[in-house]
Amino acid sequence: MTTTLITGANKSLGLETARRLLDAGHTVVAAMRDPAKGDAVRALGARVVQLDVTDQASVDAAFADLPELDVLVNNAGVIGDVHGVDGLTAEAAAAVLDTNVLGIVRVTQAALPLLRRSANPVVVNVASGVGWPRFLTDPAHDEFPVPSVPYALSKAAVIALTVQYAKNLPGMRINASDPGYTATDFNGHSGHQTVTEGTDATVALALLDQDGPTGEFHSRAGRIDY
Repeated sequence: MTTTLITGANKSLGLETARRLLDAGHTVVAAMRDPAKGDAVRALGARVVQLDVTDQASVDAAFADLPELDVLVNNAGVIGDVHGVDGLTAEAAAAVLDTNVLGIVRVTQAALPLLRRSANPVVVNVASGVGWPRFLTDPAHDEFPVPSVPYALSKAAVIALTVQYAKNLPGMRINASDPGYTATDFNGHSGHQTVTEGTDATVALALLDQDGPTGEFHSRAGRIDY
């Protein structure tokens, strides 16, 4: 049995990822800041645990109660309160980085002892094309008109972080996924993709075996070339 932990699993992309991996036969641990908001994922058959990626004590407590882990999906993220340059402060950027980047570091570091005992350890970091300079500078891409500075900064860091983790841990499959322009709370549900389409890359990467790629960035269409 494959045990998978998904952060931010109470709604949207996290909830859909949980549903699809449960359907694939995984035992899913759905991690979230407020377990009282986990009824939807509980109903699917997941176990709910309290985990705030910005709180090291919360992260440590969640993993102390987890006997095994094969797949980690770092899905939790925030878009922040400031988007363009006007009103931007270092503090506003730091708040987004604390969740979207340092949160991945906290959770992944806590997960490593369990992942190292797995026969097929896999990590998927949910990034975004908004962190990909080629997309941000190409008018043909959905990401081009996005003005957000902190969010783009954080997702670019997630992609680099993924590559570096993969280089340091060659025995694991560690990749980043791009959900694409998916209808979520982040964009007022204006995205043209469904949450199922938005989780295609994440789910595919979560299901990799030991022969799968590592250190790559994937959309639902496959690998995004550097």
